[in-house]
Amino acid sequence: MIDKFFGYFSKDLGIDLGTANTLLYVHGKGIVINEPSVVAVNQKTGQIISIGEDAKSMVGRTPTHITATRPLVNGVISDFEVTEQMLRFFIDKVHKDSMFMVIPRPRVVIGIPSQITEVEKRAVEDAARNAGAREVFLVEEPVAAAIGARMPIQDAIGSMIVDVGGGTTDIAVLSLGGVVVSKNLKIAGDKLNEDIVRYARDEYKLLIGEMAAEKIKMSIGSAYPLDEGLEDVIRGRDLISGLPKEVTVTDEEIRKAMAHSVGALAAAVRGAVEMTPPELVSDLIKNGIVLTGGGSLLRGLDTLIEEETKIPVRIAEDPLTSVVIGTGIILENLGMYTDVLVKSQYEED
Repeated sequence: MIDKFFGYFSKDLGIDLGTANTLLYVHGKGIVINEPSVVAVNQKTGQIISIGEDAKSMVGRTPTHITATRPLVNGVISDFEVTEQMLRFFIDKVHKDSMFMVIPRPRVVIGIPSQITEVEKRAVEDAARNAGAREVFLVEEPVAAAIGARMPIQDAIGSMIVDVGGGTTDIAVLSLGGVVVSKNLKIAGDKLNEDIVRYARDEYKLLIGEMAAEKIKMSIGSAYPLDEGLEDVIRGRDLISGLPKEVTVTDEEIRKAMAHSVGALAAAVRGAVEMTPPELVSDLIKNGIVLTGGGSLLRGLDTLIEEETKIPVRIAEDPLTSVVIGTGIILENLGMYTDVLVKSQYEED
């Protein structure tokens, strides 16, 4: 009874627990937190030093006894305890202005990658409950992204979404509130960063970090030839001399570095189209494919996929927040979206 009383005043949450960033949507308020999914830990004491933006600024700059890492890999939890503490930190941050001495326990809707295992689903549920949630609902990220992009997934027409995140890319064809075809790839933003790191090492004997690779990807990276060439400078350590070194690279070089991964992603989208029933393919030709996620902002990715599938492609209005907005819409209309949810296996007391 007491728990239900506090629950009435709780700030229910929609959460996009991403490999790169964690976003929280508060019922009635919208997105209130958008921070990197990074945690800095003191390995000597086990104490968490910082979480989110502050922790990300430490990546590659910490002494040996401090590690700044992502507790999620390829969209799933790799370090349960750290993920739990990160979630607790963000949930507490949302509730810091609560009128109660005891923080009310919220209901939570969390986006998860498609095709993850039952064990991985259980890990997400347990982390959220241990972090303070009183009830947990799971929804596949491509479904949440489609809802957030205002696609008519509950109608009797085909809708196709490609959610390119940090750790994974989720591809789904949806109709009547359900998933007709789905694919999950471990090719996304992080893999493209790795490709750039490898290219710099192999071509220029230059050692660069993940953040430098991401910066160059964002500044001149592309999936399709550009009308005007771009160039930028990569800075790192010369593997031969051990001294600092900088190299000017072009968009063509970075495109070459990422070509295999980007090509595999486009081929996977084509494969999903080939698996789609003909009636729904006709809908896709009319309505197009929608790209969401941070990776969708890679220049020319929409053009490459359109060329590969022969279907119009567009980028969602706000691709970085589609998933968390979708969880928020579900949160505010739970009765309407019951069919798309995977409810917690735990029974409420």
